[in-house]
Amino acid sequence: MVPILLVLLLALILFGAGFALKALWWIAIAVLVIWLLGFLLRSTAAGGRRARWYRW
Repeated sequence: MVPILLVLLLALILFGAGFALKALWWIAIAVLVIWLLGFLLRSTAAGGRRARWYRW
């Protein structure tokens, strides 16, 4: 009985991790798109001069 419960617990953990990793991938893609849009829009709005839209 214990091995069956361990296998079921492992399956639930792996399913949860897979869902979380997939969600993190979508969040990472969204952040990348927002960053690229901000980079492109800021550079075109600068009127030809070099501008940075971040503060480093």
